[in-house]
Amino acid sequence: MKQHRYRVTLEHLTDAAGAGSSHEPLQFEVGNHDDIIAIVRRMRSRGDFDEQSATSFAVGLKLFSEVMLEQKDHPLFAAFKPHFQQFMKQLKKGPASTAPGAGVTDQR
Repeated sequence: MKQHRYRVTLEHLTDAAGAGSSHEPLQFEVGNHDDIIAIVRRMRSRGDFDEQSATSFAVGLKLFSEVMLEQKDHPLFAAFKPHFQQFMKQLKKGPASTAPGAGVTDQR
């Protein structure tokens, strides 16, 4: 299956008390069937969340959903899968205040 390729870097800046981190950055490469950057742009433009939240939500959702797609028969996802599918349908409808087709779409 053809995929977009990404390098993800997560840097721990401070702990919950505000102290500097001693963790090394976490970096990994991952594939995704969708253009995550385009999806982030669409999520930001929807107006559901502020820019930071929209970005975090879109990236996290796409990374998670790709694992679910690749591991679709894993028992861990069995009970959750129908709920996730319903959630994605609702998400793709877009917010009530947008025109039809303005939601986040899967480009399979």
